[in-house]
Amino acid sequence: MLFPAPTEYRKIDAAPVRFENGYLRVPAETFEDLAFAAFRDASHLLRADHLRALRAVFDDPSSSANERFVAVQLLKNANVASGMVLPLCQDTGTAVVFGEKGHLVLTDGEEAAAVERGIKKAYATLNLRYSQNAPTSFFTERNTGDNLPAQIDLTAAKGNEYRFLMIAKGGGSANKTYLFQQTRALLNKPALISFLLEKIREIGTAACPPYHLAVVVGGTGAEANLKAVKLASAKALDAMPATESGFRDTDLENELLPLINANGLGAQFGGSHFCLDVRVIRLSRHGASLPVGIGVSCVADRNVLAKITPDGAFLERLETDPARYLPDVGDGAPDDAGTTLDLNRPIAETLADLDKLSVGDRVMLNGTLIVARDIAHARFREMLERGEDLPDYLKRFPIYYAGPAKTPAGLPSGSFGPTTAGRMDSYVDLFQKRGASLIMLAKGNRSDAVTKACRDNGGFYLGATGGAAAQTAAEHIADCRCLAFPELGMEAVWQITVRDFPAFVLTDNKGNDFFKRILKK
Repeated sequence: MLFPAPTEYRKIDAAPVRFENGYLRVPAETFEDLAFAAFRDASHLLRADHLRALRAVFDDPSSSANERFVAVQLLKNANVASGMVLPLCQDTGTAVVFGEKGHLVLTDGEEAAAVERGIKKAYATLNLRYSQNAPTSFFTERNTGDNLPAQIDLTAAKGNEYRFLMIAKGGGSANKTYLFQQTRALLNKPALISFLLEKIREIGTAACPPYHLAVVVGGTGAEANLKAVKLASAKALDAMPATESGFRDTDLENELLPLINANGLGAQFGGSHFCLDVRVIRLSRHGASLPVGIGVSCVADRNVLAKITPDGAFLERLETDPARYLPDVGDGAPDDAGTTLDLNRPIAETLADLDKLSVGDRVMLNGTLIVARDIAHARFREMLERGEDLPDYLKRFPIYYAGPAKTPAGLPSGSFGPTTAGRMDSYVDLFQKRGASLIMLAKGNRSDAVTKACRDNGGFYLGATGGAAAQTAAEHIADCRCLAFPELGMEAVWQITVRDFPAFVLTDNKGNDFFKRILKK
């Protein structure tokens, strides 16, 4: 069931509905129009409460300098994306839809297909990214080219409305959804809090904090638990009534939040704002089971409520003027722009400049980056397995783990933020020993294997702000062209030219790791 807090809606232009003899008749076209509008809005606009929370990070005197920098970047990103051209994040997500059909609503029974048509139209006509891969055999895949299939979960309820929660769920935050099968022994406060703090710390920064965190304890099974995690992270259980089936525990939420934020990871690069808020849900359970689910909605908090009523189709009102949350010009934005690096020089010179810096230092990147991610890295390894050498461009320039959204007319690139670095960890030592990937740029913490590889091979890992993809495209990318594997779509190899692109040194050539240093403290 959906239990969102009261919110403001706006009526949208959609195919008309009819209310006759106490029944609401909804044509397929209404569902299609509603889904299109929902994913258009969610891809570009944010909730006002979310923007206020980001501004509060900037205004908080206890925030670290890095957190204030990230908050400004994220607010700028929201402002750029609100122009409805560049989406908030380059990963425009898996389309996820939860719906509840009132018992007085009549349809043709094909509303899921109609919703999916609306989603397809949004991804086809807007500057969004196709991220779904369909299997062509057990071990081979192809991009579907329309971002389908969507995940659509429709249930029944009482009433004369059809209510929805629609989510554009990026892979980075989806990957930070966890299920732990525990026992009754965990049901005491000290044990539970200790367990949660350990597991939440392990989420790390790869999913673009500051997060909206959800914790669900209990559930009739794993599936019920994880569904509640998804709904709670999107604020769709905020008004959940207390029944014997479960309840929301706001006291435990308030107790957990400062404990979680004391981990030091902060809003991506250290600080005290790892999470903006926490939702804790307690559900009934089988006596032999205690599922514990943890998940996040990332800083690109793309959730939107929708409904069809006798009065028409409505969407949650998202903020169309995020500029009003930006700090005044000159207010607190980062004090020091950091060391400027010219990436078009021989890479040995850039490595020498990085050698003079410490983990946590900020740099400004100018020049050429090679963009490659999961499938391209797999192909590079296949080249080595065939006895071939790695491409020269991997040795001459830094590599940026990313995959762009579609390029709007008149712009050099589409939204273009970093992807999770950890998925490429297994390639680092192999490539660096062959003179490639000596400077890597992405988001999130990495494994000990990467720290060791950088120490052994003289490499560096730099972190870019996650969740600022529109801002990156609008302000920092001057040129973008496909270099190899064009058939891979967004997973192709790209060459981009960046100007004043900010990043942080996270792993150096001496065995230092920024995040491990924080967690050790």
